[in-house]
Amino acid sequence: MSSLTLAVRDSSTMLRRNLLHARRYPSMTLNLLLTPVMLLLLFVYIFGGTMGAGIGGGGGRSAYIAYIVPGILLMTIGSTVIGAAVSVATDMSEGIIARFRTMAIHRGSVLIGHVVGSVLQSIASVVLVGAVAVAIGFRSTDATILEWLAAFGLLALFALALTWIAVGMGMASPNAEAASNSAMPLILLPLISSAFTPIDTMPGWFQPIAEYQPFTPAIETLRGLLLGSEIGHNGWLAIAWSIALAALGYRWSTASFNRDPK
Repeated sequence: MSSLTLAVRDSSTMLRRNLLHARRYPSMTLNLLLTPVMLLLLFVYIFGGTMGAGIGGGGGRSAYIAYIVPGILLMTIGSTVIGAAVSVATDMSEGIIARFRTMAIHRGSVLIGHVVGSVLQSIASVVLVGAVAVAIGFRSTDATILEWLAAFGLLALFALALTWIAVGMGMASPNAEAASNSAMPLILLPLISSAFTPIDTMPGWFQPIAEYQPFTPAIETLRGLLLGSEIGHNGWLAIAWSIALAALGYRWSTASFNRDPK
């Protein structure tokens, strides 16, 4: 077999392993999925009338649903990839990673299995949360097929970027609890972005914090694709952030994996 064939075969095996783990222990995935669903329902039904009146120019709750769904979808990705950090940290602490290092398998397949498995789970979670959003009134009637494809591509790219960061966090954490705690910014950052309220309504000193972070341009790009609002330079910023985070996470993860155990 060629090295490429071996890499694909071993990566597929590791992917099946991680998907089987997710199927056998669904409680973590469900718990992480509940966070964006509960926030969606809370903000729509508790704050939606008041917030929508300001954001949508009197549009009320329906306008606010349209506004927050793009941010909730990206928050779903940030929430789901925490499972990858916990899974990697568990493998590290239980010694299975050390065992894999001694086996005649493609070294990169271990991390690829975690990454691809997490991206697939993130996309499935986005679909489920999107279904909840549609059920409570979200509509995207103005988006074309190309815009829907671009939105899906952005979600997949962002999921890949955050997954590599989460894998690096898992590799650097001493146990699963520490990995879960270190990955919490992936949930907290959307809360201080433009996900729930426009940046120009925030205090002046806080606006740079909300603007200069990866979630805000991704949210604004997704919002523009789904709702027809202005995207401007946010599309390029979202792609640049995604590529930079993916490269950083990949470098961090592979360096940690290839480091000799102490």
